[in-house]
Amino acid sequence: MTTLPRPRTELSADEARRIALRAQGFLGAPDRRAGVRGVLRHLGAVQLDTISVLARSHELVPYARLGPVGRRTVDTAYWTEQHAFEYWSHAACILPIEEWPHFAFRRRAYRRRPQWYHDLPDGAYDAVVQQLRERGPLTATELGGAKNGGPWWDWSASKVAVERALMYGEVVCTERRGWKRVYDLAERAVPADLLHDELDDTECLRRLVALAGKALGVGTRADIADYHRLKGEQFDAVVADSGLVPVRVEGWDKPAWADPDALADEPRGRHRTTLLSPFDSLIWERARTERIFGFTHRLEAYVPKQKRIHGYFAMPLLAGGHLLGRVDPAREGTTLVAKQVSLDSPKAVAPMARALREAATWVGCDTVRIERVDRPELARPLAAAVS
Repeated sequence: MTTLPRPRTELSADEARRIALRAQGFLGAPDRRAGVRGVLRHLGAVQLDTISVLARSHELVPYARLGPVGRRTVDTAYWTEQHAFEYWSHAACILPIEEWPHFAFRRRAYRRRPQWYHDLPDGAYDAVVQQLRERGPLTATELGGAKNGGPWWDWSASKVAVERALMYGEVVCTERRGWKRVYDLAERAVPADLLHDELDDTECLRRLVALAGKALGVGTRADIADYHRLKGEQFDAVVADSGLVPVRVEGWDKPAWADPDALADEPRGRHRTTLLSPFDSLIWERARTERIFGFTHRLEAYVPKQKRIHGYFAMPLLAGGHLLGRVDPAREGTTLVAKQVSLDSPKAVAPMARALREAATWVGCDTVRIERVDRPELARPLAAAVS
């Protein structure tokens, strides 16, 4: 049985919450000079997802921290000047290009993988690499077609090959164009000083655990490992050398670790009032969200409509450092529609109205319409507040 290190620091539940908020960029003045790129580098990973209701999740993440930054500005910041790449982290994520060496352990694991869901026809792999070498960055469609004409998983030989090359690290996703991945050779897309797999698995894991701990501020073994989808035993193997500090948090029934810089001073500053993507790294781990905020949240996009409680893409409302409710948004022309609003108390009306007005302006809407509110007595005050 592993002996856990003796905690050096004790934190109240409130201190842990504020540390987490500051680490994720929601407490204190935002670094507007660093902008979207600064948000990405600070978080270390921004999750991608196909759902686009208010906007796509990778747009919502910097918006939640910086305010109404231009949506074209967001994509330009991510995908120009060799600043970022897409790879498998917490899920499919945009990652700072500086983290390319840290994922050598995952690329090696993919290269050693004995079986795959899709078969790779002879010659297909070399053919797509050669096309990219000769023609430059291409989508799967431009490489010969992404599908064979069957279900969504019935990939073409070129799509299977280029995705395999992506996992191996010979090919990089350098941007999304019309939501299609654009592939290029790693030797062109990754700066020469970063294009290597020199770090052994232990060093890759140590760095990723340290970075995840810094991005979270404080977290349990599961919280920190989940940030880049590491296994618990991988976390265990490196945490002692990661620089993270063992802590005990009031109300948490499991050991925790904190970034020492996060413990150096009291988290202070202005709180953001904003709507959060369900895939935002502040709340993407549901057990952590409930533990820190006392807020149970579930993405219901894949739940049958008749069984949904809060809506298809319910976005939690963050205000004053707490999660106070949620809204399921939609857009009809220049109207932002709050299809369903759930509010914890009357105190949530004003911040929800503020968040809805700001979000509407950001996506080019000039009015907000409230359709349903879970607490009927708050429907009229909310409608008046957004008008």
